[in-house]
Amino acid sequence: MSALPLLVLKDLRRIRRNPWPWLIHVLLPLVLTGLIGLTFGRSSSGGPPGRISFAIVDEDGSPLTRFLLGSAQQPEALRHLDPVFLERSEALRRLEHNQLAAVFIIPAHFTRHYLSGEAPVRLELIKNPAQSIHPTVLQELCEVLVTGLNAAARVFRPELRAWLEVFTGHADYHQIARLMEQTGARWESLRPWLDPPRITYETAAAPAHAGGGARSNLFGHLLLGLTGMFLLFLAANGMSDLLQEIRNHTFRRYHTVQEGLLPFLTAKYLFTGALLLGAGTLLLAAGTILFGIRWQHLPALALLTSTYAAFAAGMMSLAVVATGEERTAGALNTVLAMTLGLAGGCAFPVQSLPAALRAHVTPWLPTAWYTETARNLALNQADTTWWPAVLRLMAAAVVMVTLTSMLARKRLRSGAMP
Repeated sequence: MSALPLLVLKDLRRIRRNPWPWLIHVLLPLVLTGLIGLTFGRSSSGGPPGRISFAIVDEDGSPLTRFLLGSAQQPEALRHLDPVFLERSEALRRLEHNQLAAVFIIPAHFTRHYLSGEAPVRLELIKNPAQSIHPTVLQELCEVLVTGLNAAARVFRPELRAWLEVFTGHADYHQIARLMEQTGARWESLRPWLDPPRITYETAAAPAHAGGGARSNLFGHLLLGLTGMFLLFLAANGMSDLLQEIRNHTFRRYHTVQEGLLPFLTAKYLFTGALLLGAGTLLLAAGTILFGIRWQHLPALALLTSTYAAFAAGMMSLAVVATGEERTAGALNTVLAMTLGLAGGCAFPVQSLPAALRAHVTPWLPTAWYTETARNLALNQADTTWWPAVLRLMAAAVVMVTLTSMLARKRLRSGAMP
């Protein structure tokens, strides 16, 4: 049996005796994907982040306020809002116990002051400081309501004063009929400016793909990015065995009985690359089982992951040989893996990176080549061109392995290695 299989088998037996460092690096991406996905997964389906629970306190109790509050109970509004009508004390009590996102209060004499225009009117919104999204949404809705009421007060000011007599019971049915006709005529004069509205918006749903919905794509997006980062940590862990070989003089003893370093380095490289490929396969399979992700274009994705594993093993082997000392190499590899992962868009969207980094650094990083191509390839974009990333990763792997072999031979001959 040749030396190369024996060297690989030796490393695999050592992993079998202590598999926990490897298992932890495989489990961490799954745990982080689950935590982040469950935290933000409610908004990943394309809809709002759940119904918004809030209290309405009507201290005015007039027909106008009942009309306004009725709009919050329309079927379309109830799809997004969950209003409850309470007294002020009970509403504030529930707010303190984090049972509501906010309390909306209509003060006493609101109708009289608004219709007569004799005094400014105020609407009160008390937000829950323990929440962030829902209170902000309610604040925006209140601003829209205030804007609409302000516009109506400017346009219908004469009619509003007359409607005040209706609400206070000082008008007969003749006045009511005349007022309705007058208000209707004013509305008709404004219709060309309001219908159709000058500003519109449309919502379009993305076409359904065989790869699952947006929630599945969220987990897939996270898992592929974290896979790209943690494969680097796994490669650093695997190539640290080379430092143990150097410290235990196994490297030098092998060099005394074997012509050249290539078989020894190749065995270590194949050992690390095989473990990375196995870890990547486990992560993708776990993504399907745990998160329901249906990966697309699996053969191309497997080839892409294989070349990325080859690059990761080569890069970490070069870092190990360049330092030649376990503690320094461990710290360097950790910083290197973290930097490449963050700058390559593995942990955060590329769009959130600084503009200079995003424009001039990220496009040149192998982590960006892998994560961007893998996400586009595996998450339903059938027209993704994947082979340029495979060629670039393969070229980077060849360069890393060649430099590692040359540097190791030079350092060993000069006595820089023990």
